[in-house]
Amino acid sequence: MPVCQNCHNKWSWKQTFKRSFTSTLDGMTCPYCEEKQYLTSRVRKGSTIIPFIIITLIMLSNLFFGPSFVFFFALLGLIPLFFGIYPFFVELSNKEEALW
Repeated sequence: MPVCQNCHNKWSWKQTFKRSFTSTLDGMTCPYCEEKQYLTSRVRKGSTIIPFIIITLIMLSNLFFGPSFVFFFALLGLIPLFFGIYPFFVELSNKEEALW
């Protein structure tokens, strides 16, 4: 779970999940000290690359092995799994970092 870089309080899963998908572009407000916190560049890169890799692998498997409902249901199962474990990998920073 992420830790606020200002007050050093650990956020809960619910707080992290809610704030991650509501206002990540302009930062997230800490629920304890009300200071702006930003996702680190490593977390932002990972959160865009991992879903792309999963979808690409499923599409390639459909290309090589033919379309199948198994791969479709795997995709439907992996997306909620990604959103469920995403808050555990969130890291915060006091300032916005450059992506590249």
